[in-house]
Amino acid sequence: MIDAAAKILAEEGPAALTTRRLVQEVGTSTTAVYTHFGSMSELRREIRQEGFARFRALLEAVPVGEDPLLELIELGRAYMRNAFENRDLYRAMFMETPLDEDEAAGSLDTFQRLVDATQRAMDAGAYPGLHDAYFGAQQCWTTGHGVVSLVLTGFLTQEEAERLSGEIWIALYQRFATP
Repeated sequence: MIDAAAKILAEEGPAALTTRRLVQEVGTSTTAVYTHFGSMSELRREIRQEGFARFRALLEAVPVGEDPLLELIELGRAYMRNAFENRDLYRAMFMETPLDEDEAAGSLDTFQRLVDATQRAMDAGAYPGLHDAYFGAQQCWTTGHGVVSLVLTGFLTQEEAERLSGEIWIALYQRFATP
């Protein structure tokens, strides 16, 4: 039900995600939806939680190693892999407004992983031109998000996005390396 609901959200928007529409899509009853989720708001919360759980698993698979630059590259790849393997969930995660502050805060650890890796790179002396790991991580994340968004809306192919983001990240990392 979560994947089907995420697909409706991605393709038709929040107004289209109704109990009636979802049960048509998955071939179940409204009782099943309310039994599993309690309400449509809780279903939307579960969609985002599932998306972030999948994303978190990909990030956790990236080892925290001795080479923080390699770690950052792998985190970028994990971000894009998550987006392309879970397109509908990605849209719900990053293109739908969280239901409340608690829901928004529940996903911050995924961004913190990037901040921490950026800090490790700074601590290793890789980025003497960068003085704020949070700001550096924001730059990397917004680049990845922008490129992924262009793929999801059909303006770039996945191959173009992977090549483009790699080049942009390299340029960004080189800029950070300049004091």
